[in-house]
This record gives sequence, C-alpha cells and structure tokens, in this order.
Amino acid sequence: MSTVINVNNLGKRYLISHQQREDHSSMRDMLSSRMFALRNKLIHPFTRSQSSIPVSEDFWALSRVSFEVKQGERIGIIGRNGAGKSTLLKILSRITEPTTGSVRIKGRVASLLEVGTGFHPELTGRENIYLNGAILGMSRKEIRKKFDQIVDFSEIEKFLDTPVKRYSSGMYVRLAFAVAAHLEPEILIVDEVLAVGDAAFQKKCLGKMEEVGNEGRTVLFVSHNMNALQTLCNRSILLNCGSVADDGETGTVVGAYLQDNARSMLQQTWDDVNSAPGNDKVRLRAVRIVPKSEGENTAFTVATPLTVEFVLQNNVPEVQLNYSMHIYTLDGTCVLNSVSQPFVVKRCQVKGACHIPANFLNAETYRVKIMVVQYQSLPLFEHRDALTFEIHDVEREGAWYGKWAGVVRPNFTWDIEIEE
Repeated sequence: MSTVINVNNLGKRYLISHQQREDHSSMRDMLSSRMFALRNKLIHPFTRSQSSIPVSEDFWALSRVSFEVKQGERIGIIGRNGAGKSTLLKILSRITEPTTGSVRIKGRVASLLEVGTGFHPELTGRENIYLNGAILGMSRKEIRKKFDQIVDFSEIEKFLDTPVKRYSSGMYVRLAFAVAAHLEPEILIVDEVLAVGDAAFQKKCLGKMEEVGNEGRTVLFVSHNMNALQTLCNRSILLNCGSVADDGETGTVVGAYLQDNARSMLQQTWDDVNSAPGNDKVRLRAVRIVPKSEGENTAFTVATPLTVEFVLQNNVPEVQLNYSMHIYTLDGTCVLNSVSQPFVVKRCQVKGACHIPANFLNAETYRVKIMVVQYQSLPLFEHRDALTFEIHDVEREGAWYGKWAGVVRPNFTWDIEIEE
C-alpha cells in the first residue's frame, strides 16, 4: 500500500500572553498603588507601568510528531484533553499551518472537526452540499450523482432548502458527516464532533467509516469512546502533551492508555477561576470523589458508599441551574446519568454532592463527566474527564471469582421460601 500521509518532525507553537495583576489586600492599598502609578506617569510619561506589561510564553501544542499513514488504514488518535489531537487534525486538514516540520498528503481530504466547519451559515443545506463538493474539486455532475445518497443518509430532506444557520447542532452534524463521507475523498478526518448526534446516528456513522475504509480510502478518527475506536480502527496513535507516546495495534495502544488512566484521579481543583473549566457564566472550581464515611481509605470496594462533591462558581445575576453527572467505564460505556434538582442562584459559589450507594457499581475503573445545565435543558458546559476512580471487589469466602457480569452490580432484596 502506498503512503498517503507523511508527518515529519511536526511542531505547532502558540504564543500565550499573561497580564500581570496587581495584588491588593485592602482599598487603601489599591488607592495608594494607583496614586503611586499616577505620580510615576507624570514624572516619567514615556515609561510603561511595570504592572501593565504582559508576560508571554511559548506553548507547544505539538512537538516532534512523526508518523506515516498507508492508503486504506483506519487510524484512531487518542489522548487526554489538551494532548494535541485537534491541533494535529487541523494541520492535516490544512486549517492551521505548522510551526516546524512538514506534512505531505496524497489525495483529497474531507474533514469534520467542529460543528459549523466547512458550511456557509447563510446558504441552504442543498447549496452547501454543492459548495463542499466544489471545494473538494468535484464537478457538479459528480456531486449530483451522490446528492440523493447524501440526503438519505442525513435524514434532513424536509429542511434541505433552509439556511443551515437555523439547523440544530444534531442536524448540522448529520448533513456535514453525510457530505464528508459520500463525496468520495481519499482521506476522511473525523473529530469527536460525532458525539453531538444521537446513538443511532453515531452507529450509522461508524458503519459508514468502516465502509469507507473497506473501499481503500483512509480514515483518521478522534474519539474518547474506546469501544468505537476498537471496532473501527486497526491502528491507533496515542498523543501525550503534544508528542507521540505510542503507535501500534489499536487493542495494545488503547489498553496501555486505559491502564495509565486507571491510576486514579480522585480530585481536581482550580485555584485560578479564569483557568477553571467553564465559561463567562459558570465555572467548575473543584470536584472530588470520597468515601461517604470519614476515615475510610481511598481503596474503594463494591461495598463502599461514595460521594461526588462539586464546587461551582456562578457569574451571572440570577439563573436556574442543574448539575449533571455521567459515569462511564473506560471503554466508553455509559453506566448512568444523574441530574440534581434545579437550584436558582445569583453571583456566588455553590457546593453540591451526589451520593452513590454501596453495592451498586461493579468492580471496574470509571470516568466521570460533569455538566452544568441551565433551565433543565440547555447544557452550559461539560468537563469530560473530571474524575477517574477504581472499584475493587470484596474479598470474602465463597465469593464469585472474577468480575461479575453487567455494568452495575446492585444488591437487590430477595425473598426465598423453602417448602418442605
């Protein structure tokens, strides 16, 4: 098989600026500092105040990344948030220029990286299909030949002549994936954006990507769903802090990645509110999982009742919010989704806790995703890998050897009557 992608010593650098901040312990300190700064300005009008000088630093999103992709390979790209996955895909899609190194690509590339990428919001769905085909270098006749298949796959025929700016995110992704997969690119690049769609559509997309690979075309797929990756991809690349940490058979790479993640991450705290996950409305300041009873150790067993604690910073005058907590196995299977009761808050800090009973979770390693939802329906933000924790089995005589079947292991009440 011929090489269709050659990445050699690739690096991407961003310049990050930090504004130095004045630290004042009282109103008097602040006024004194301001008066002192004003006096210096009058005496030395052409000298910049030291407190206003921005401090800059280089941040390498990618560093010395090298690999080759053969025609027809289906490759998964995995790694934690911030590992450089999206930056790599943007460079391969020619959206971003690399700082160092080179990328050689043979063939047409279709990308699905973010909701909204590649579509003109003022054009209709029909017009955007032809626009994307033209960008890929296809003639109008070639696009027309695939048009009905694209519409059937996307299931949005009713809205085909509506400007896409009025589409929901799910409709947008349906049409965008259908266009990218059906206009016969030699290389198909798909980021985590498929998570926006429903489960049935995700399954449909995975089937289509497998079909594309079987036709001899190349697929690059970024996902946190390890089940999907192992089903679709025959090879995976693990990124860690912008560098290639592993490259090989998907089962082996995913296994090493999951084992590394299994080293429990039981709490996260963000001292600087500006760096905390969230946005200008709300931010998650802290999250942790602890035994419900004080004094217990962190070697959680199936018999340990657990509490997940949250600290939220609300920055809007008054709003109704909910916490939402998803618990996943490391291979991406959703075990549960629990939502708090709605609470109305003004600008303040909110503490919350969700209690998980004993004898509910199975012996397994789990990931926790935290969401904050407004008015019980509008997700404001999510933090995918908020926590990682492991549940161990209880050692006792006559115990079942090995992990019990099922994603949960509830201790139901049984009534047994013995008739003699």
